[in-house]
Amino acid sequence: MTGQGTGSLDDRRTAGAGAAYREPGTFSAAAQRHELTFYPGGRGRLDRLLRLVDEARHSIRMCFYIFADDATGRLLRDALTRAASRGVDCTLVIDSFGSDAEDDFFAPFNAAGGKECKFSSRWTQRYLIRNHQKIVVVDDTIGMVGGFNVEDDYFAPPQEQGWSDLAIVIEGRVVADLVTWFDRLAGWTADPKAKWKALRRIIKDWEPGDGPVRLLVGGPTKGLSSWASCVGRDLARARRLDMVMAYFSPPRRLLQRIGRIACDGEARLILAGKSDNAATIGATRLLNAYLLKKGAAIWEFDATKLHTKLIVLDDAVYFGSANFDMRSLYLNLELMLRIEDAALAERMRQFVDTQMAGAREITPAIHACRATLWNRMRWSLSWLLVSVLDYTVSRRLNLGL
Repeated sequence: MTGQGTGSLDDRRTAGAGAAYREPGTFSAAAQRHELTFYPGGRGRLDRLLRLVDEARHSIRMCFYIFADDATGRLLRDALTRAASRGVDCTLVIDSFGSDAEDDFFAPFNAAGGKECKFSSRWTQRYLIRNHQKIVVVDDTIGMVGGFNVEDDYFAPPQEQGWSDLAIVIEGRVVADLVTWFDRLAGWTADPKAKWKALRRIIKDWEPGDGPVRLLVGGPTKGLSSWASCVGRDLARARRLDMVMAYFSPPRRLLQRIGRIACDGEARLILAGKSDNAATIGATRLLNAYLLKKGAAIWEFDATKLHTKLIVLDDAVYFGSANFDMRSLYLNLELMLRIEDAALAERMRQFVDTQMAGAREITPAIHACRATLWNRMRWSLSWLLVSVLDYTVSRRLNLGL
């Protein structure tokens, strides 16, 4: 299946889209009694995030994997500090491994009455797990989820090699589930005596329901999390797949299900051609031969770094924080929203079409030229690294890719 984009197909196959790509504009959709607004542009994402904080009247719940001590981080910290100063109940959860902001960075926020706590701040078993979620809930009525972090690059335009990402603001019943999940997570994180088994139980016991709108969570637990089990079931029965995914290195079982969709129906994958973690690109390219043989259409997004996490399986749309790799499926704490709605699925496939303008198609001939013995060795090592090591660690081991 071939999407539509700007420029000739030959040009995009050989040189990518480069400067021709422009971020799509903000767009909205209604689905299953929920109102959704999508922000693929960095400036729009940041403006809406800051506006949500500035307009909060009662409460702010916020969770990010990366919270950087840079211009963007200071903007958001100061907005949170103002909110806390005017009496808003503010709780911030950050991952201590992913975030470089030190305790004194958050001192003004804490002094104003805000509550900041760190996930995995101690050398115990929990230190091995990353809280990769991105959650904002304001006044219990409006939520914001997606793949972006709080750092300058996540809001910079493609021309400055900012991350191509997606934020979603949602209003509707599922926001109450976001509140429930956040409070359980924040309660465990803030408790210095919290046991590892308690976190695993929180993940295992999460009930997303069986309706058309489900809040799915992932993390370390016996058996599959709601996120891993739900997407696995959908892959087993779907006939059409559209995916825009930053890090793609799934286990064999799920890879085979994608191959089955490509054989029996249609599978279109837009994967990263640029990243700050080149090992993840090598891990993805290791799988291209199998997918191309099965008939999947593979595109590499190379207009800028790709960080989007979006899956459309028949009429089911998934978006949130999770990559499609071993860590995001089975290890890291993740949050994904699944909405089953035919009109929304069609609208998101139109969005996927716009991303073609920043990508080039990887044909069997192009893959064969790349797949030298040396490259295949590096790809195999990359797959092992990104499947076992944290993204921050594997980012330093790019193997020349």
